[in-house]
Amino acid sequence: MENQLNELRALTAHAQNLRTETGIPRVAMVQGAIPEHRLAAVYDPMVNLILRGSKSMTVGGRTLHYDPATYFVMSVGLPAAGLVLPSDRGEPYLAVSLTLDAGIIANLLGDLPDTADRREHQEHAFSVAAVTAELLDAWVRMLRLMNHASDIAALAPAYEREILYRVLQGPMGWMLRDIASPDSALARVNQAIQQIRRNYALPMRVEDLADGAAMSISAFHRHFKSVTALSPVQYQKQIRLLNARTLLIASGYSVTAAAHEVGYQSSTQFSREYAREFGLPPGRDAIRIAGAMR
Repeated sequence: MENQLNELRALTAHAQNLRTETGIPRVAMVQGAIPEHRLAAVYDPMVNLILRGSKSMTVGGRTLHYDPATYFVMSVGLPAAGLVLPSDRGEPYLAVSLTLDAGIIANLLGDLPDTADRREHQEHAFSVAAVTAELLDAWVRMLRLMNHASDIAALAPAYEREILYRVLQGPMGWMLRDIASPDSALARVNQAIQQIRRNYALPMRVEDLADGAAMSISAFHRHFKSVTALSPVQYQKQIRLLNARTLLIASGYSVTAAAHEVGYQSSTQFSREYAREFGLPPGRDAIRIAGAMR
């Protein structure tokens, strides 16, 4: 597999330390040191493959570590904090990702035998698994398309299906199956997640979310926390704080304005929860980050 990794590294050598588009739909890459505040974000559903260095992802107090021997799957949008490290030889972190499209997964499932892993209890919608030569091979053919742009429209969909197929065959295949199956608990929790993300600044009634998911309140709480490692209230709070941080840093909002924009009625409560989440009060955190970016 080292030859495949080396080719992937060569193909992505021009990646930057921000999300770098490849020209292939839903496929992106990143290289080098990434500022801590950019790694604390709401991540879209994805398959993430590290080519060099290592990364940790923390969601709701659960931290996973992965490197070129593994790949990471997140099947729903989650607020998370990340940390990237160079390789043992000091070479910069390098990774590629494929954003998941539930429609494409559902279409692929229609062509596969029903061999889903039937689980009696919900598990987290994010995990790490050992990479395989077959998965790397599909990634190699996908990323070679960056040098043959005229082939992307015809071939990228086939290679995307193969990457997804290899993930479906692996230990986290159930995540992809469930997210593309409308009646699964994971898919119904995902609908609630999307609603919270759209309306994060508005008051939230867990009863309404549970009703929309066709679950009792207790069952909804249990499934939501199992999937996200967060309660619905904690999830909304993290979305609010992450968006407020962006407003403070990128848009120059005052602390009070940012608090109100993301749905806080009390700037004092906002500052207290912000400091608990990020380690500093909002004003001081924004100054620290601005200084680090100079």
